Amino acid sequence: MPKEHIPLEESIIGLKERMDLLKDSTNPSERAEYNELYKQFQKKWLEISANLTPWEITQLARHPLRPYTLDYVRLIFEDFVELHGDRRFADDKAMIAGLAFFKKESAVVIGHQKGRTTREKIERNFGMANPEGYRKALRVMKLGEKFGLPVISFVDTPGAYPGIGAEERGQAEAIAYNLREMARLKVPIIVLVIGEGGSVGALGIGVGDRVYMLEYSIYSVISPEGCAAILWKNQSAVEESARNLKLTARDLLSLGVIDEIIPEPVGGAHSNYEEMAETVSNYIEKGLKELKKLSPEKLVKQRIEKFRKMGVFEVI
Repeated sequence: MPKEHIPLEESIIGLKERMDLLKDSTNPSERAEYNELYKQFQKKWLEISANLTPWEITQLARHPLRPYTLDYVRLIFEDFVELHGDRRFADDKAMIAGLAFFKKESAVVIGHQKGRTTREKIERNFGMANPEGYRKALRVMKLGEKFGLPVISFVDTPGAYPGIGAEERGQAEAIAYNLREMARLKVPIIVLVIGEGGSVGALGIGVGDRVYMLEYSIYSVISPEGCAAILWKNQSAVEESARNLKLTARDLLSLGVIDEIIPEPVGGAHSNYEEMAETVSNYIEKGLKELKKLSPEKLVKQRIEKFRKMGVFEVI
């Protein structure tokens, strides 16, 4: 995995690299050094995280080492079996869908998947799904509904792919159809925004009974760059657009768009995959425990009411 970092990490990258070298050491003096470095790392991160701007949170959400859907699948679930194809056109590698065990119980797992290497990024289209990706996800969700399996959805995409081919194959229709069908799916749905929640590309697998966001993830109708290009005609306005979009987890919790914020480890999710996965697992378990008490009819009714309450409408 490449050693990459973002500008706001400049003051801690040296500490982190040294800690990584000592992390698995059994030498007493090196363990003592690691513990001391961790205290320094923790202190510096608290100083950084206390003053993060929405644009800096956007950078963290896009961190090149941030855990992706398949990382969570590997760490949280057992015996994951990936299912391929939408039975209409092709298999979209930007969208993962399959069956797995969660805490010894069967579940459906879906999610966007970005790539690490240049080759994989191209292969997975940078996590931007085509219509066949959304149709594949819905096919597997419907399979889960048939057998009474809960759906766990991981959202992490800049947006749905806007290419000509995608539009010709019905991108808007595929996403709209998913919104309707997910709204009335008769099994519990847990949605987790783990990185970027970009526009309807995110919402296409984002209709759920519980919507959780990682602390340093984002969820918005458009990217800060796209907003700056449209409203300011200038990319120097990305920080201002990020601030006005209200795309952070804290903003969206206050607006009622999400249900809870999942805290990240010191340094962000990319600093400790295992700790982050354990925390996510606990939230999934808690959500499913609450939702399993409800009848299918009650689940659907509450889910529809939840999304209908979002937004403010003024009759003129």
